[in-house]
Amino acid sequence: TIMTRPKVLFLCTGNSARSQMAEAFLRVYAGDQYQAYSAGIEPKGHILPDVLTVMKERGLDLSNQRSKGVEEYLGKMHFAYVITVCGDAEKNCPTVFLNMGQHEHWPFNDPAKFEGSDDERLQRVRDVRDQIDQRVRQWIEEQDKEFEVS
Repeated sequence: TIMTRPKVLFLCTGNSARSQMAEAFLRVYAGDQYQAYSAGIEPKGHILPDVLTVMKERGLDLSNQRSKGVEEYLGKMHFAYVITVCGDAEKNCPTVFLNMGQHEHWPFNDPAKFEGSDDERLQRVRDVRDQIDQRVRQWIEEQDKEFEVS
């Protein structure tokens, strides 16, 4: 029998940067193990151009992804894991999600707030991208280990 892949929801404020990157990395690294989703508490309606740029550098095209609100999933889906990727989402996350499955909080800086020249900004967005990349891989390893133990 095929086990249903557990659903993982990454939440941030705007669903325009961090949660989108996390969703994309989880899909690439463990798409056969998990179903990755992302949403925002107050969706921006678009993905940050800087995020599209730095993800493309890693061969990931997010241009077809859209920025979504949590309402899309409320009451329709059960998530095995809910991971907030910014403090704001952590504070404003609908309780229904926090009571669902396992909840983790991974704080990352908000690429939407970065200032400076294009190069400076992109470099900072790359840093966040790489931190998210690493954290997602680490999380997959942690899940695998737990799975072996149980």
